[in-house]
Amino acid sequence: MTFLEPITLAGRHVILEPLRPAHHDGLVEAARDGELWKLWYTSVPTPEEMAAEIRRRISLQEQGSMLPFTTRLIDPATGGPGRIIGMTTYMNIDAGTPRVEIGSTWNAASVQGTGTNPDSKLLLLGHAFETLGCPAVEFRTHWLNHQSREAIARLGAKQDGVLRNHSRTKDGVLRDTVVFSILEHEWPMVRAGLEHRLAKRR
Repeated sequence: MTFLEPITLAGRHVILEPLRPAHHDGLVEAARDGELWKLWYTSVPTPEEMAAEIRRRISLQEQGSMLPFTTRLIDPATGGPGRIIGMTTYMNIDAGTPRVEIGSTWNAASVQGTGTNPDSKLLLLGHAFETLGCPAVEFRTHWLNHQSREAIARLGAKQDGVLRNHSRTKDGVLRDTVVFSILEHEWPMVRAGLEHRLAKRR
């Protein structure tokens, strides 16, 4: 298996499907749930920008630098794919090491805090460490995005450092980027922590 082979990953609460143009309408509705594009510290496409964002992510997949997913709830009635709630990716792929970053993630406001995010991270981290053979997985976020920084730290990731004036936000302001990582030998403890968090939500 290579990094760029699309794959569907199923957990307890969510299913991660390879991103497709057909997901457009569901993603628009998910972004409208909380008007996520209005959050200044993150980058979520507006309904009008969604088609372009889907094309951008699929183009990066074709170039070998991203593997994008659509996040769906598991339908409790069927156990299959249910409502679309957001997007996530493997990005900044380094096939030689191998190493990936998990990022460009957003979820509808109504599902935040329900276990969908730790379930998604359990799937992505498990696939990265156990199938792709990554010695490390990276996370990055805006210095001022305290919610994201706390969520990444709760995973068990360690802060590597801060890249100052690293990139520009969608309104052109320079941002500092906080870099976290989880190493291969840390994965069993991180996995146990995520599984414990998800077990409490049964």
